[in-house]
Amino acid sequence: MNRIDRLTAILIHLQTKRVVKAQELADRFEISLRTVYRDVRALEEAGVPIGAEAGIGYFLEDYHLPPVMLSNAEASALLFGAKLIEKMADQSLREPFASALFKIRSVLKRADKEHLADLEAQIAVSGYRQVSDFANPVLNTIQGALVQQRVLYMGYRAGYNDETVEREVEPVGLVYYGGNWHLIAWCRLRQDYRDFRTDRMAQVAETGRTFSRQDRLSLQAYLQQLRERQSDLQEVVVLFDRKLAQMSQQQRYSFGYVSEELVGEHVRMRFITQYMEGLGRWLLMYGNGITIESPEPLRFAMRTYVEELQSHYLQPAESLLT
Repeated sequence: MNRIDRLTAILIHLQTKRVVKAQELADRFEISLRTVYRDVRALEEAGVPIGAEAGIGYFLEDYHLPPVMLSNAEASALLFGAKLIEKMADQSLREPFASALFKIRSVLKRADKEHLADLEAQIAVSGYRQVSDFANPVLNTIQGALVQQRVLYMGYRAGYNDETVEREVEPVGLVYYGGNWHLIAWCRLRQDYRDFRTDRMAQVAETGRTFSRQDRLSLQAYLQQLRERQSDLQEVVVLFDRKLAQMSQQQRYSFGYVSEELVGEHVRMRFITQYMEGLGRWLLMYGNGITIESPEPLRFAMRTYVEELQSHYLQPAESLLT
């Protein structure tokens, strides 16, 4: 990126937040702090009213740059984002995103509009289960509560008995994993942090009451604490037949998939997991199409699982019902 483009990008970046730290600009544009200071001075000399506060960051003082035309690559990236939003968000986010994309399309050059129209029909997201709209869409409500520090009332379907329980929670953050969005929140009933799957929320509403974020962990601090508690994570290395590796594309992320490498007609996958038995029983479905390379205790455990299956199916079906 040449300097003129970078100065424009820095100015746009400054418009995205109330305050922007110099280190943030350095990280994004892969430049030194000295270069950041020099670029900011250049913008100031050009008449841009940039304020600065030591130890906090830069901010714009009543200044707004007119909308900048998107490049072809930027417009295409937004289309890719829209395809993911269709699968990974509920209706409360899908509709606003679609509306925003229509507005963006309206200001594109004709050639870029035609490019997106041609590209759209040739992109699809498969493998991801569509995020369900259980009862009312909830993601937009949760987002508002996160920003405004508002207590949420929630009707929640407990996974163990499918009963709906009522909770008042202080939202900490949203995390996507295992094919679902999860709300991390402080549960006022349990007086502890809890992980709530959004597809199990029968109802979510703001109570009108607020809480202090300073009294709660940040999302990053919570996740770090969780990683420290899960210090007993173990690495598992599995060799998959290539065809079976393709079949595992979606489910593997639920079992701690980390990486893979091609080895001839096989794919070597690496998992990091705390739940060795769950991973082992999932791998059982692939039969002799996989080989567990490590750890050795999991190889022994697989023999036990196979013996359990064999013993189960050697019994007459009638005896299983008594």
